[in-house]
Parts: sequence; C-alpha cells; structure tokens
Amino acid sequence: MALLFRALLCPARAPARLLLRAPARLCSAGTQFQYLVVEKKGAKQNVGVIQLNRPKALNALCDGLMNEMNQALDSFEKDPHVGAIVITGSEKAFAAGADIKEMQNRTFQECYRGNFLAHWNRVSLVRKPVIAAVNGYALGGGCELAMMCDIIFAGEKAQFGQPEILLGTIPGAGGTQRLTRAVGKSLAMEMVLTGDRISAQEAKEAGLVSKIYPVEKLLEEAISCGEKIAGNSKLVTAMAKEAVNAAFEMTLTEGNKMEKRLFHATFATDDRKEGMAAFVEKRKANFTDH
Repeated sequence: MALLFRALLCPARAPARLLLRAPARLCSAGTQFQYLVVEKKGAKQNVGVIQLNRPKALNALCDGLMNEMNQALDSFEKDPHVGAIVITGSEKAFAAGADIKEMQNRTFQECYRGNFLAHWNRVSLVRKPVIAAVNGYALGGGCELAMMCDIIFAGEKAQFGQPEILLGTIPGAGGTQRLTRAVGKSLAMEMVLTGDRISAQEAKEAGLVSKIYPVEKLLEEAISCGEKIAGNSKLVTAMAKEAVNAAFEMTLTEGNKMEKRLFHATFATDDRKEGMAAFVEKRKANFTDH
C-alpha cells in the first residue's frame, strides 16, 4: 500500500503500453479533454465510453479530471442516441485513488465552505445506466467512483479498497455508505478500518462486482452489455434504474409502492405497447423511446 501511494505522489514513467491514446480527445459536442478519452462505441455507436487517461498518476482523480468527467456525462446524458455509458481506466489502474498532492494542504474551512468532493457525485445522478469496467487498482476515490456506477464488471486482476485510514482520513465520496450497502457491515468495516484490499473474486463473492472477465476482454464485454441496454427503450430503462435505486433509499413497503407507480406509468408509453405487441407477434420490438 505504501508503494501505491508513493507511486501517486512520485509517479514513475508510465509503461509504453498504457500510453495508447493521445491525452486529449473530442467528444460529440466538440469538447476537448485533458484527462479523459471520450468516444462512442458499439455497432450502432450508442454506447458512450469515458476512459480515464492519467497513466503517470495511475489515473488519480484530480479536480480537473472530475470536472471533465461531469462534462462528458452531461454530453452523453443529452445525446438521444446514447443508451448506456461505460467508465474505464487502463489495464493497470481504473483509478488508484484521489490526487493526494492536490488535497494535501487543504484546510477544514476550505473543505467545508466549498463542500469539497460534492461534484464527484454526478456519476450517481446520471439517468442513463453507467457501467464501470475495472482493471487493476480501484482504491479510495477509484473504488468510490466504481460504486457510483450501476453495474461493475471487473478484470481478473482488479483490486478494490478504501485505504484512506492509512492517510489519516476516511472515505469522503460515499465509500463508507455504498460499500456497506454492497458487501455488508462486517467486510465494509474491515476494509475501511484496515485499508486492506480485496481481489476481483472476493469482490464478486461479496456482491460488489457482477462479473469477472479476462483483462483484455473486459472493456469489450462492458460495451457489449451497454449495447444490450441501449437496445431497450431508453425511457423505460430510466424508470427501471430509478426503481432499483429506490430499493437502497426506501422501506420495502415504500419501494413496492413506487415500483407499482412506475410500472403503471409504462402503460402510458408507446414503447410498452410496442414491446408487448412484438412479443405476441413473435418479432423483435422497435422501440422509439416514447
């Protein structure tokens, strides 16, 4: 762990295989990014892909990167053709934590007055489904970023952890809350209090990760999942996501009531009519997102 944080503070030259792309790319809206590679993928170009691109810092999450992340998310959210979003990093690191050098000298007053890290939460507020494709380190803020997504796919060598305790602080972007809901109190408490990491297999067994793939296949599989999601009604998909997320916020009785209301709401959509008609007629549905 000490070596990992030393790498963040004094990063060595990144391996050549990590520098696969130019440091700045244009998204569909023409925005230029310094810390991200933003593209559309899939046979129908309906999956937005956001790749963290700070290889020398193991994709440490600096303020500039998170601001760019929000811009990219906003762009895909507004794009009617995009039905799902994938967030990924490099083979070595999804994101090895927050940028410690950037936050090292902050004071309590600065953090409190500016509501430090509040803008990181944008990922969890996107209405379109977001898939995290995690290879390598997903530690601290990196683990929190992955948990803000709706689905987590992991490469075989992925590692998850909340090591903030080793830096004399605690998780500040939802780590104590989302991790506990995902893996239960005992494992979450152990990880937060010791700073220990868990492997991809352990993460899957604990319920943090849904699937594990070979490193070289991970992004392809995440995009494939995104294509499946994007092929459904975007309107109804948003309703389904809202209903599932409500399960973490409401009692069972309240959640069931909300689910029924959203279920009833689908009967006001053209896509519900088309979906059921296609089933009865034994053909593929042609959803129009209305």
